[in-house]
Amino acid sequence: MNDCCNTMHGVQLAEAGNVRLASLPRPVAGANEVLLRVLAAGLCQTDLHIRSASDSRTPDGTTLGHEIAGVVEQCGDGVTRWRRGDRVVVHPCWSCGICSACLSGRQNACRRTAGRLAPPHTPGVTKNGGMADYVSVPEQSLVSIGDLDPAVAATLTDAALTSYHAIRTCAELLQPGSTTVIIGLGGLGNLAAQILRATTATHIVGADVSPQAIDAARPWVDVSMRADAGDFVDTIVETTDGFGADVVLDFVGSDTTLRLAAAIVGRYGAIRVVGLSGGAYPFVARSANNTLPRGVSIMCPYGGTYGDLAAVIALAQRGKIQPLVTRFALRDAMRAFDALQAGQIRGRAVLIPDGDAATGI
Repeated sequence: MNDCCNTMHGVQLAEAGNVRLASLPRPVAGANEVLLRVLAAGLCQTDLHIRSASDSRTPDGTTLGHEIAGVVEQCGDGVTRWRRGDRVVVHPCWSCGICSACLSGRQNACRRTAGRLAPPHTPGVTKNGGMADYVSVPEQSLVSIGDLDPAVAATLTDAALTSYHAIRTCAELLQPGSTTVIIGLGGLGNLAAQILRATTATHIVGADVSPQAIDAARPWVDVSMRADAGDFVDTIVETTDGFGADVVLDFVGSDTTLRLAAAIVGRYGAIRVVGLSGGAYPFVARSANNTLPRGVSIMCPYGGTYGDLAAVIALAQRGKIQPLVTRFALRDAMRAFDALQAGQIRGRAVLIPDGDAATGI
């Protein structure tokens, strides 16, 4: 095989703080692996964190990209589920499939990791990912997408999957007559509103500080609010007859938004913190000094299960959720990183290896 067939282009973390477009060795499919020709790879805040971190947990030399849609190019030894030409997405949690968590359908909590604080292996984070022409992945990590737009499908593996899973962890509270407040209406929050509208009858309040984000979510929310409005908390409490929201989905995760969530949640309600802004909220084990109502659960959900990914793909195939994507050619990856960093991306940024049709911004 000549050199042009042995190499490919990809976005690589060369070293801490240095993410670049590079010529890389083309991977091969090992035993129980599938080689994908990448059709689309999403770009998100996690990738920006990897680029800016001085002590990233991502190994130097890793190809980035954890939101991957592709077509099967080659099947390794032992692969029985897939054939060349199948169009798929890659689940971002590469679980073992045989531990107690995996066998109970909680692959995102796989017990065969580096320890209790470590998630399963993730492409583009701990293993080579899909911001490249090709990527090799475990066969059990794949889910079929049929004729779904690959750029849309790639975003489902993170933005939709994470939102869907967060919602599913408190599904018992999302009854008719309930109120759900979404804080942060960016890519994940917007999709959370769409998923809630498609799967529940809860009253949806969407809040953000960006007029553009608020406008983009209007088709799926019942009420839109500025999260920084002086009467935000009072309005939520008053419109729920003094009880508070049944569910608060925080897609920011800052000190400010965590305080807002605590101030508006009702008794035995749920706060789900998805945002990664590093905020903190103190827990006080005395009711007299605790601003949280009794019975409130707070969770930082991670990713989602393989079943969750199949569910969001089904929603997208039926037109129930419609991720907004901004496409860039793979060769323009660094421009896409900079645009996302500058807050110029509407919806989700997606890299297209065969980028002739990519528009960018």
